[in-house]
Amino acid sequence: MEAVRRVLLLGEGNFSFAASLCGAAGTHVVATCYESEEEVCGRGRAAESIRRLREGGAEVVFSVDCTKLKDYFLPEEREFDCIYFNFPHCGRKAGVVKNRELLARFFHSSAEVLTEEGEVHVALCNGQGGTPADQPRREWHNSWQIVAVAAGAGFILSNVRPFKAETIHGYKCTGYRSQDKSFCIEGALNHIFTRSTPLPYFKPMICEIELESQKVSFQVPQILVDKINRGFLELNSNHPVQTVKEKLTAELNKAFPLQNIDCCLSLLHQGHLNGVCHSNIFWIILSPEESPSTEEMSNGVANAVLFSHVDFCKDTDKNGWMNVQEGCHISKQYYLRPSLLPYAQAIIQRAAFLPGTIHVLSGPVFRKCLISPYSMPVFHEVVFVCAVNRGTENSCIQMLVNSIKTSIHALHQTVSGSKLNINLQEATSFETTELNDFSAFESQLSEIQYFICMEIDTSGSCEKGSCVGIIRTELIGSELVVVFASLNLDLLAMLICGISDWRMLWTSDTRFLHQFPRGRLRLFKSFSLYPPSYVHDVSFWVPDGEQFDEVAFHTIARQVSGEMVVSIQLIDSFQQSETGRKSLCYRLTFQSCDKALSRQEVAEMQLLFRKEIKQHLRVALR
Repeated sequence: MEAVRRVLLLGEGNFSFAASLCGAAGTHVVATCYESEEEVCGRGRAAESIRRLREGGAEVVFSVDCTKLKDYFLPEEREFDCIYFNFPHCGRKAGVVKNRELLARFFHSSAEVLTEEGEVHVALCNGQGGTPADQPRREWHNSWQIVAVAAGAGFILSNVRPFKAETIHGYKCTGYRSQDKSFCIEGALNHIFTRSTPLPYFKPMICEIELESQKVSFQVPQILVDKINRGFLELNSNHPVQTVKEKLTAELNKAFPLQNIDCCLSLLHQGHLNGVCHSNIFWIILSPEESPSTEEMSNGVANAVLFSHVDFCKDTDKNGWMNVQEGCHISKQYYLRPSLLPYAQAIIQRAAFLPGTIHVLSGPVFRKCLISPYSMPVFHEVVFVCAVNRGTENSCIQMLVNSIKTSIHALHQTVSGSKLNINLQEATSFETTELNDFSAFESQLSEIQYFICMEIDTSGSCEKGSCVGIIRTELIGSELVVVFASLNLDLLAMLICGISDWRMLWTSDTRFLHQFPRGRLRLFKSFSLYPPSYVHDVSFWVPDGEQFDEVAFHTIARQVSGEMVVSIQLIDSFQQSETGRKSLCYRLTFQSCDKALSRQEVAEMQLLFRKEIKQHLRVALR
């Protein structure tokens, strides 16, 4: 038997909207209004609508305050699948501030009587909501700021539709300035809200691996806790990065024999990386003498001390600790792998390395970087390695690129009708300003011959001309040349599926993966529309004689906000002529791509950020 859908209607004026819903199959309507039955029945057509509702089996309840909903229903009656509140208003000439307060209290009240997957529908007159869907759009301070108000109660805006009164049989709006008069609803919008997943609170995490034939564990840097061991590239995964990888390897397998060697890649790497700035690396220290015990690691206070002395200590510039099991005497510096290229270079030394076969390595890699929608502290890299006879490397590169082009074109064709162009650019013709974080870091690792670039002609928000891969060659002996092709799978998935923010790839909200059936890609449709943004400035004096570490500054912002900072801009800088002291002023913009984020939560993040940069970067706040 199909479950009955329970619908709650609030603030009904003459109950004509409720009457239009009554009788729908599988729906039980509970219609309410703020006034008493005596007051309502004096309005035109109200008595007739109430009679129809009752005859149709609906409940009609009077004198209901929308800010105290749980008081009107028994605990077993509080599970509503949908709540409608059409054209809420405090009455008379109430201004925007009072109506925002009404909405804030309404959303908090709705959260107490709504099912987990329920919806809240709020219809507003054109311009009131303050979102880009309003045409024309009011200034923010003069709107009801409905998305920011709803975020305070844990709701996100998941859809906006025109409120078409003419399609609602028998509907007539009423209540202009608390009177039995209609009002203009031309251009009105229905805002549909759903529950957000809560903001994350990550406990310290210990990762256990095997290293140099010994079992070891290390504490994961805090900003990576929700990104370690997510399994996006597992065989049964329907994540878009796995789909992109599968299509790429299947196309390459038509031209080359393939061999996957992912299983033997360690998260930790040791050794010198030529040209790579150490501040871009997540360092792990093997220090059994000083490592906290497992009991201490699980204690919140102990870990707070651990992070404050390790993560952003400028003297050591290291992230995280490694706790070695009893009996282990290793004491070396390691770091979370920033690239798979060193592993690719290592496998060519193995006896099992087969010339003419493409060896495939893939997995997440980790790098500290500045904050932007396309800057990823962790992403999934795939590296294709193939050895060919000297003099044939150019044809091998062309075959590789053609296979990559074919598979990406096929993927893109199923997702969007927009024009896609993939080209190979020589490194010597590539301007430094054109490098993104991926290509810039790869350039530090090794000498690159070619960049693989994608251009998508679209009105969407994806970048144009993004570097998604690199190709380099290396001479082995006198006869063989090894070709390395490295691709950023996350960036490819974003560009193909129209995902404008890398953080969405890592969301815990199931609505993301539900859009990607196994083995298929689609144009992504956001389930959190017009998320509110909040701006805070911070200014400080830089320590005398020190170079300000901007990467560490951004990394602290990532950590304290849980990746809620989307932009950091330097807006002012000056130096005192008398003392030589330098002052910087940065503007931080906070915004979530998938969760409700309230003004109060952001204010707390900003206070913590100020505290952390003062302690770890030794700046003097102004």
